[in-house]
Amino acid sequence: MTVVADQDVQQLLELARNKSQEGRRLLVATISDLFEASGETLTERERALMSDILNKLIRDFEMKVRRELSERLARRGHAPREVVLMLANDEIEVARPILLVSEVLHDQDLVEIIRHRTIQHQLAIAMRQHVSETVSDALVETGNSDVIKALLDNGNARVSTATMEYLVEESRRVDTYQEPLVRRSDLNPALARRMCLWVGAALRSYILGNYEIDPTELDDVLEEVTDETVGAVTEDEEIAEDSSVRLARGLADEGRLTVEMLVQVLRQGEIALFEALFAEMTKLRLRLVRRIVYEPGGEGLVIACRALEIEKPQFTSIFLMSRKGRPGDQRVDPEELSRVLALFDRVQSAAAQIVIRRWQRDPQYLYAIKRIEESGRRKAS
Repeated sequence: MTVVADQDVQQLLELARNKSQEGRRLLVATISDLFEASGETLTERERALMSDILNKLIRDFEMKVRRELSERLARRGHAPREVVLMLANDEIEVARPILLVSEVLHDQDLVEIIRHRTIQHQLAIAMRQHVSETVSDALVETGNSDVIKALLDNGNARVSTATMEYLVEESRRVDTYQEPLVRRSDLNPALARRMCLWVGAALRSYILGNYEIDPTELDDVLEEVTDETVGAVTEDEEIAEDSSVRLARGLADEGRLTVEMLVQVLRQGEIALFEALFAEMTKLRLRLVRRIVYEPGGEGLVIACRALEIEKPQFTSIFLMSRKGRPGDQRVDPEELSRVLALFDRVQSAAAQIVIRRWQRDPQYLYAIKRIEESGRRKAS
């Protein structure tokens, strides 16, 4: 036995012929009530009949009637998909209820609407109770910052790891992404830290531009806040601790680490131990120490040694012997030595210590500061 009797079908056909506004409203109410009451028990013929009537007449309905139909069908899981799709692609006043809550729409339906309808349609989809990664990707591909922010504000929206990484990078230049990103529970700690670095750099630029404060002291505070927020992650955590690193830390903890020991170890050809000892003394990352020690020119080595208040004879020994640890040509050009020693005389210890403190910071933080400062200079020029 079918749920929709022959008299019901006849009534639908009569209502469909009624061109009055009241007749159209009654048709909408009747069909939507039938879908609600019958659910999956409707036969294919009955569903096809009601869908066909609506498909043929829906474009002739006034917007108020179409909106009422959209509101009625939005929360009905057995609503005719063809009708729901038509309403979802209608003007936003009609489409919004369907786009916000209808579970009849498939991901591909939503993606097509995102690609071919208005920003208002995209915003409504971004605010759905459930948004899949596929739909999120399509929303992000629009490039519209308002749409993307609405997506990020939606805690129920699923965002893929790759898309999250992209949005974190985008938050360098789009400030409105920053707050909703850091509030998301699916933002992993590594991405949170990366983002905090340039958020801190932007805050630094603003503070220095509007208040009288020492840049070094400000950097200390900002990096401390960043570390406390998401946990400090350094490059050296990726480097396995070998015996040289453990020995250097042990000597530093015991207070036995001296400049004389540094020179002696280097003289004995213990390059790895020298690097570890120098890293402990300067509190710099091991990779950065290697770059400073072996890079051409020796400017970084001058600054590091002046910051440690190493005397000129000891610096000269360190410079000459460290050249032997370089790959390739290990000879020392007399002009290079003369230039480095002249630089050593010019650099003041206090100034070198300020530079070292900057080098001690997370290199990504320094890179973020550099980007902010370069952006400021471009805007000023």
